[in-house]
Amino acid sequence: SQVVVHKGSPRGVHFRRAGPREKVYFKPDEVRACVVTCGGLCPGINTVIREIVCGLNYMYGVDDILGIVGGYRGFYSKNTVKLTPKVVNDIHKRGGTSLLTSRGGHDTIKIVDSIQDRGINQVYIIGGDGTQKGAALIHEEVEKRGMKVAVAGIPKTIDNDIAVIDKSFGFDTAVEEAQRAINAAHVEVECVENGVGVVKLMGRYSGFIAMHATLASRDVDCCLIPESPFYLEGQGGLFQFIESRMKENGHVVIVIAEGAGQEFVAQSIHDVNQKDASGNRLLLDVGLWLSHKIKVWSTSFISFIAIDIDPTYMIRAIPSNASDNIYCTLLAQSAVHGAMAGYTGFTVGPVNGKHAYIPIARVTETQNTVRLTDRMWARLLSSTNQPSFLNSCDDILLQQERVDRDTVDMIHKMKITST
Repeated sequence: SQVVVHKGSPRGVHFRRAGPREKVYFKPDEVRACVVTCGGLCPGINTVIREIVCGLNYMYGVDDILGIVGGYRGFYSKNTVKLTPKVVNDIHKRGGTSLLTSRGGHDTIKIVDSIQDRGINQVYIIGGDGTQKGAALIHEEVEKRGMKVAVAGIPKTIDNDIAVIDKSFGFDTAVEEAQRAINAAHVEVECVENGVGVVKLMGRYSGFIAMHATLASRDVDCCLIPESPFYLEGQGGLFQFIESRMKENGHVVIVIAEGAGQEFVAQSIHDVNQKDASGNRLLLDVGLWLSHKIKVWSTSFISFIAIDIDPTYMIRAIPSNASDNIYCTLLAQSAVHGAMAGYTGFTVGPVNGKHAYIPIARVTETQNTVRLTDRMWARLLSSTNQPSFLNSCDDILLQQERVDRDTVDMIHKMKITST
């Protein structure tokens, strides 16, 4: 497709369009490819593995494909498995990853030594933010040694928080599966007097799953995400909202992303600033904390029955749905076409609806978060009619490092105009 740049207009950022090329860098019989999966589980990983293997074999006639078992440390601590279209034929019907996974274990020198010793010249790395940073380091070391190796990343995060690309694979499936948990909570609270259902969904730093699941559900009264500070007590707080909604409907359903309200939980329990092997902050259980807070608060006048539902691992472990299966296929084929054409140090994904090759560093620079000034969050607030918690003191905004500057400015302007 043509890129048209009008004279005098800003050029913007452009990426190469993904897809097959007229000239291929690698000869099929000289290719030795490998596939590795790292980090947490996500619907669709097996589909990506399958389509990389089938794409290499069917489209280019590549027969020598290895599966690295158990994440990055599998390069130097475990045996590989041979991958053929027959071996991977049915894996897309199962959740998880057929190659096993792990967090951490990234030792650039050992990994590149293994790539060199095994004669691998195409490396396909499926993983999230930390994994892609590791892929960038592998690419740099490969270049430093002058090795003719293509390094291709397929970005994976169920939270949809990878920058630049429109959407991450597994996200649609996660939102769809989250509906089951929300529906279960709704049924439970409808069948008791003064029932409050708290559903905790994935979203360490960003609330995309919680936001989209809430919009899709129509049964949710309030959605709490990491990007939007909230408070419990006082005018405009969550407790006041629960009380008024309870008088209207006799029950309340709250969806909360796992990363929301972490500073409150830390104050209540103990401040644990630990990280997992991937470098992610270990989160305290905000769903359990919120249910407990609601129970304690409600006993002073009307006793509420608080039900806490955490479907996190059930959502992560399921196979991908139809739309994600198609999307995973496109990602895998894009990666194969790029590597065969001789591109390296790239990741794949749709940008403004067009699949493109993106330098790995671009997708690891920042994390994608819900912008509170965007229309989608405004649509959610209109749909649920929940409080926006803007009356809280500025201290709460300062505690929330993830709230972008534009949003804070907008909040102050709204306060000024309302006084």
